[in-house]
Amino acid sequence: MRTLILAAVAALSFAAPGLAGPVTLKANPVDSDGRVTLGDLFDGAGGAANIVVGQRSGPSIVFEAGQLQSLARQSGLDWANPTGLRRVVVRNADMAPGAPLAAVANAAVTPVASRPAPVRNAYADRVISRNDIVEVAYQVGGVRLTISGRAEGNAAVGQRLAIRNLQSNRVIDAVAIAPGQAAAGPAARASTQQLAAR
Repeated sequence: MRTLILAAVAALSFAAPGLAGPVTLKANPVDSDGRVTLGDLFDGAGGAANIVVGQRSGPSIVFEAGQLQSLARQSGLDWANPTGLRRVVVRNADMAPGAPLAAVANAAVTPVASRPAPVRNAYADRVISRNDIVEVAYQVGGVRLTISGRAEGNAAVGQRLAIRNLQSNRVIDAVAIAPGQAAAGPAARASTQQLAAR
């Protein structure tokens, strides 16, 4: 009888991973209300889509990939992490990439109509703080590449700062364009020139 019970337990333990539904990490996970759910993170989350796995208090929240795999597994989902990600960044849907870089830069520096401000005040409000996770966009021609990095300093819109690439550990020279977002390359120079012309 004891052998039969042990065999049943062993069979269940081997079968459990098979019960998990395979899911795919979304290319650009975002949330709109500060409550990050499995549905915000994964395509194919099904009945587990509304399970909350984190609370975003700033422009983004970062999950360690192993932690995310564990949270998914506890809810019956199987994320294989085929690309070997170490971290997953979830952003506020209002700050999500997708708008043209120049449009984002213009929106970030347009003064509020009720309180016109001189150019200097556009630089006064910090949008990136040291150790924030920042999305850096490099755009040339019709090609747009983005990476996530950690800010090495503070910056207001239009100010230069160093961003350390989380994958390669290299430092990128960038320009802050919005909360949690920066531009590098020709787009960064264009953003700086736009601000200088104001």
